Amino acid sequence: MNKKIEEALNAQINAEFWSAYLYLSMSANFAVKGNPGFANWFGIQFKEEQDHAQIFIKYLLSRGGKVTLTPIAGVKTEWESPLDAYIDTLEHEKKVTGMINDLYALATEEKDYATQSMLKWFIDEQVEEEETAQGLIDSLKMIKDNGFGIYMLDKELGARTYKQAAPLVGN
Repeated sequence: MNKKIEEALNAQINAEFWSAYLYLSMSANFAVKGNPGFANWFGIQFKEEQDHAQIFIKYLLSRGGKVTLTPIAGVKTEWESPLDAYIDTLEHEKKVTGMINDLYALATEEKDYATQSMLKWFIDEQVEEEETAQGLIDSLKMIKDNGFGIYMLDKELGARTYKQAAPLVGN
Protein backbone atom coordinates (compact mmCIF):
# COMPACT_ATOMS: atom_id res chain seq x y z
CA MET A 1 0.00 0.00 0.00
CA ASN A 2 1.31 3.38 -1.05
CA LYS A 3 1.93 5.43 2.15
CA LYS A 4 0.36 8.62 0.73
CA ILE A 5 -2.78 6.68 -0.18
CA GLU A 6 -2.80 4.92 3.19
CA GLU A 7 -2.62 8.23 5.06
CA ALA A 8 -5.32 9.79 2.89
CA LEU A 9 -7.62 6.78 3.35
CA ASN A 10 -7.11 6.94 7.11
CA ALA A 11 -8.02 10.64 7.05
CA GLN A 12 -11.18 9.73 5.08
CA ILE A 13 -12.08 7.04 7.62
CA ASN A 14 -11.92 9.66 10.36
CA ALA A 15 -14.00 12.05 8.24
CA GLU A 16 -16.66 9.38 7.67
CA PHE A 17 -16.90 8.70 11.40
CA TRP A 18 -17.11 12.46 12.02
CA SER A 19 -19.94 12.62 9.47
CA ALA A 20 -21.72 9.80 11.31
CA TYR A 21 -21.29 11.68 14.58
CA LEU A 22 -22.71 14.86 13.00
CA TYR A 23 -25.79 13.03 11.69
CA LEU A 24 -26.31 11.31 15.04
CA SER A 25 -26.28 14.76 16.65
CA MET A 26 -28.83 16.01 14.13
CA SER A 27 -31.00 12.96 14.79
CA ALA A 28 -30.91 13.56 18.54
CA ASN A 29 -31.70 17.26 18.02
CA PHE A 30 -34.89 16.46 16.13
CA ALA A 31 -35.90 13.58 18.39
CA VAL A 32 -35.90 15.88 21.41
CA LYS A 33 -37.91 18.48 19.45
CA GLY A 34 -40.66 15.98 18.65
CA ASN A 35 -39.80 15.47 14.98
CA PRO A 36 -39.39 11.69 14.75
CA GLY A 37 -39.31 11.68 10.93
CA PHE A 38 -36.41 14.12 10.70
CA ALA A 39 -34.71 12.18 13.53
CA ASN A 40 -35.20 8.96 11.55
CA TRP A 41 -33.78 10.45 8.35
CA PHE A 42 -30.65 11.67 10.12
CA GLY A 43 -30.39 8.40 12.07
CA ILE A 44 -30.22 6.51 8.79
CA GLN A 45 -27.58 8.95 7.53
CA PHE A 46 -25.62 8.11 10.69
CA LYS A 47 -25.70 4.41 9.83
CA GLU A 48 -24.74 5.05 6.19
CA GLU A 49 -21.71 7.09 7.22
CA GLN A 50 -20.61 4.26 9.50
CA ASP A 51 -20.93 1.92 6.51
CA HIS A 52 -18.78 4.28 4.46
CA ALA A 53 -16.07 4.22 7.13
CA GLN A 54 -16.25 0.42 7.21
CA ILE A 55 -15.87 0.23 3.43
CA PHE A 56 -12.70 2.31 3.63
CA ILE A 57 -11.40 0.24 6.57
CA LYS A 58 -12.00 -3.07 4.84
CA TYR A 59 -10.51 -1.78 1.60
CA LEU A 60 -7.41 -0.50 3.36
CA LEU A 61 -6.95 -3.83 5.15
CA SER A 62 -7.52 -5.79 1.95
CA ARG A 63 -4.62 -3.88 0.36
CA GLY A 64 -2.27 -4.56 3.27
CA GLY A 65 -2.60 -1.09 4.75
CA LYS A 66 -2.75 -0.18 8.42
CA VAL A 67 -5.88 1.43 9.85
CA THR A 68 -5.12 4.28 12.22
CA LEU A 69 -8.16 5.59 14.08
CA THR A 70 -7.87 9.08 15.53
CA PRO A 71 -10.12 11.08 17.88
CA ILE A 72 -13.30 12.44 16.38
CA ALA A 73 -13.74 16.20 16.70
CA GLY A 74 -16.87 17.57 18.33
CA VAL A 75 -19.92 18.50 16.29
CA LYS A 76 -22.69 21.06 16.48
CA THR A 77 -25.57 19.88 18.68
CA GLU A 78 -28.51 22.17 17.91
CA TRP A 79 -30.35 23.41 14.84
CA GLU A 80 -33.17 25.92 14.96
CA SER A 81 -35.14 24.30 12.16
CA PRO A 82 -35.08 21.40 9.72
CA LEU A 83 -34.10 23.88 7.00
CA ASP A 84 -31.02 24.94 8.98
CA ALA A 85 -30.03 21.29 9.43
CA TYR A 86 -30.42 20.45 5.75
CA ILE A 87 -28.46 23.55 4.71
CA ASP A 88 -25.66 22.32 7.00
CA THR A 89 -26.09 18.83 5.54
CA LEU A 90 -25.66 20.09 1.96
CA GLU A 91 -22.60 22.13 2.87
CA HIS A 92 -21.11 19.14 4.67
CA GLU A 93 -21.81 16.80 1.76
CA LYS A 94 -20.15 19.26 -0.63
CA LYS A 95 -17.08 19.19 1.61
CA VAL A 96 -17.10 15.37 1.59
CA THR A 97 -17.42 15.42 -2.21
CA GLY A 98 -14.28 17.55 -2.34
CA MET A 99 -12.46 15.10 -0.08
CA ILE A 100 -13.47 12.12 -2.24
CA ASN A 101 -12.43 14.02 -5.37
CA ASP A 102 -9.06 14.80 -3.77
CA LEU A 103 -8.61 11.12 -2.91
CA TYR A 104 -9.38 10.17 -6.50
CA ALA A 105 -6.90 12.77 -7.78
CA LEU A 106 -4.22 11.39 -5.44
CA ALA A 107 -4.95 7.82 -6.56
CA THR A 108 -4.64 8.99 -10.17
CA GLU A 109 -1.38 10.81 -9.46
CA GLU A 110 0.00 7.72 -7.68
CA LYS A 111 -1.27 5.40 -10.45
CA ASP A 112 -3.28 3.40 -7.88
CA TYR A 113 -5.94 2.02 -10.20
CA ALA A 114 -7.53 -0.23 -7.58
CA THR A 115 -8.19 2.74 -5.30
CA GLN A 116 -9.55 4.72 -8.25
CA SER A 117 -11.96 1.88 -8.97
CA MET A 118 -13.13 1.67 -5.35
CA LEU A 119 -13.64 5.43 -5.17
CA LYS A 120 -15.97 5.49 -8.20
CA TRP A 121 -18.82 4.20 -6.01
CA PHE A 122 -18.22 7.06 -3.56
CA ILE A 123 -18.17 9.63 -6.37
CA ASP A 124 -21.61 8.47 -7.51
CA GLU A 125 -22.82 8.31 -3.89
CA GLN A 126 -21.86 11.93 -3.31
CA VAL A 127 -23.89 13.10 -6.31
CA GLU A 128 -26.90 11.36 -4.77
CA GLU A 129 -26.20 12.78 -1.28
CA GLU A 130 -26.01 16.36 -2.55
CA GLU A 131 -29.11 15.95 -4.73
CA THR A 132 -31.14 14.56 -1.82
CA ALA A 133 -30.09 17.33 0.55
CA GLN A 134 -30.86 19.99 -2.07
CA GLY A 135 -34.29 18.45 -2.70
CA LEU A 136 -35.13 18.58 1.00
CA ILE A 137 -33.94 22.20 1.19
CA ASP A 138 -36.17 23.06 -1.76
CA SER A 139 -39.15 21.34 -0.11
CA LEU A 140 -38.55 23.09 3.20
CA LYS A 141 -38.24 26.48 1.49
CA MET A 142 -41.59 25.85 -0.19
CA ILE A 143 -43.19 24.78 3.08
CA LYS A 144 -41.71 27.75 5.02
CA ASP A 145 -43.29 27.82 8.49
CA ASN A 146 -46.42 25.90 7.52
CA GLY A 147 -46.91 23.51 10.43
CA PHE A 148 -48.96 21.06 8.41
CA GLY A 149 -46.29 20.98 5.68
CA ILE A 150 -43.56 20.32 8.26
CA TYR A 151 -45.75 17.61 9.82
CA MET A 152 -46.30 15.92 6.44
CA LEU A 153 -42.60 16.02 5.50
CA ASP A 154 -41.72 14.68 8.95
CA LYS A 155 -44.15 11.78 8.37
CA GLU A 156 -42.66 11.12 4.93
CA LEU A 157 -39.11 11.06 6.26
CA GLY A 158 -40.22 8.78 9.09
CA ALA A 159 -41.00 6.11 6.49
CA ARG A 160 -37.40 5.99 5.26
CA THR A 161 -35.78 2.64 5.98
CA TYR A 162 -32.17 1.69 6.39
CA LYS A 163 -30.44 -0.03 3.50
CA GLN A 164 -26.78 -0.96 3.74
CA ALA A 165 -24.85 1.73 1.86
CA ALA A 166 -22.86 -0.64 -0.35
CA PRO A 167 -21.53 -4.14 -0.29
CA LEU A 168 -18.80 -4.11 2.33
CA VAL A 169 -15.52 -5.45 1.02
CA GLY A 170 -14.88 -8.85 2.56
CA ASN A 171 -18.48 -9.51 3.59
